[in-house]
Amino acid sequence: MNKKIKLQDLGTKDYKETWDYQEELFKGIVDVKIQNRKENTLVETPNYFLFVEHPHVYTLGKSGDISNLLLSEKQLQDKGATFYKINRGGDITYHGPGQIVGYPILDLENFFTDIHKYLRFLEEVIILTLAEYNITSTRSEGETGVWLDVGTPFARKICAMGVRASRWVTMHGFALNVNANLGYFDNIIPCGIKGKAVTSLQVELGVESVNEEEVKEKIQKHFSKLFESEYC
Repeated sequence: MNKKIKLQDLGTKDYKETWDYQEELFKGIVDVKIQNRKENTLVETPNYFLFVEHPHVYTLGKSGDISNLLLSEKQLQDKGATFYKINRGGDITYHGPGQIVGYPILDLENFFTDIHKYLRFLEEVIILTLAEYNITSTRSEGETGVWLDVGTPFARKICAMGVRASRWVTMHGFALNVNANLGYFDNIIPCGIKGKAVTSLQVELGVESVNEEEVKEKIQKHFSKLFESEYC
């Protein structure tokens, strides 16, 4: 089992370009697994963890409802945003500047073969990261992601998640609002959940800006510990 993870920070990158790149890495891992089974070999499969920030974009998961996008095609153009229907789980979400997006592309057979555990681990990475800023966050039953003040009228989501997995290989991942312009969420029903607000680390801390590189370092640390892995 290979528990080394290749860490890549792609900076600011177009959503479709990044999606294509994810698919390329994903296919590379799957091809190795198929070849191993065909030839009864034990070639190690690689693992990747991509950090990226996208220009304004809305994405709809494969089981999502297009009516949760509240903009016409012209309104999208006016806002400088794009839209994609994609192959992850979950409904609609927004990505944009000031948001840390993480795409772990892992062969879970290198770690554990349990998708539910994988999602809970992703949530725990964010929960532990936020705790370092003295922010108490948690899960909301039946709603993947990380939330604040669950069970109160002030419940709000700070991190969305949606993944795809095939042959125990993952792609897509999480989006943590750090310095994001939350106004862009007004144009959708986030994750298809009505009546729930969204927030950001910047808003919760009441500061002008949060150091995103520092947040990434904390995410990397907790991810490595939970998955008992090392970066290369």
